[in-house]
Amino acid sequence: MPVFGLAALWNGKASPELAAAVVEGLGKLLPTAQSMQLVVAMQAEQAGVELKVEAPGYPRASVEQLADEVKKSGGTFVELWRLPKAERDAFRNTTFAKGRTFGGEERALAARTLAQHVSALATRPEPTAEPAAPAGPAPVATSEEDPRKVPAAPPGSPQRRGRRFAVRLELAFRTELDFVREHALNISNGGLFVRTAHRPPPDSVVTVDVTLPNGEHLQGEAVVVHVVDDPYNGGVGLAFLSDDATFSRTLDGYLASLVGGAG
Repeated sequence: MPVFGLAALWNGKASPELAAAVVEGLGKLLPTAQSMQLVVAMQAEQAGVELKVEAPGYPRASVEQLADEVKKSGGTFVELWRLPKAERDAFRNTTFAKGRTFGGEERALAARTLAQHVSALATRPEPTAEPAAPAGPAPVATSEEDPRKVPAAPPGSPQRRGRRFAVRLELAFRTELDFVREHALNISNGGLFVRTAHRPPPDSVVTVDVTLPNGEHLQGEAVVVHVVDDPYNGGVGLAFLSDDATFSRTLDGYLASLVGGAG
């Protein structure tokens, strides 16, 4: 079952009580979660919670409600799974490497730990900066944009500079009910676009197996971020979910070869 990475950050201007209520209420806010793990980080100018949620599909409506609650509490919300892996790893190492881990059933204790640190931040004489969240990903393509674009990396990241490439790759993807072989038309560090008549709904999760020209395979999970309903050019945009090191090395190596070929 796929795991989605989420995070929230609070500084001394936030409400300790409301921040704690968000964490303690995660079970109700994310009702489809099969399991969750929390990491509470306490730094000099901010407090943060990283949340790893195991769910059968991406619970978009629930995550949007969670983001609203974080904002109401004075915090900043980040969908970590949308960030390219290199940036996601850097953010985790900077913010959560020394955090304290809690199981999903320990949400009340995690909430108290968070509230205590946010309260302490509020007593500091110097005003704190806004929570240092990473740059958000580019929005999903709208009807005015090229619908075949895959999720883009944030501005300034190495993956953004690596850009998106038009390719033709054999791809097999599997849902709970179907197994389909198609061709990927565009690929980037964030995901790919597949022209196919088989179009799983947005927010569903598929298992992908992409055959690269050198014979290597990219195997992992991806979430459907948009669907293009067109009889000739329709298909699905997929965002990679895999945190696997082998997946990342294989993808980065392939994109590097395309950069070299383009130059």
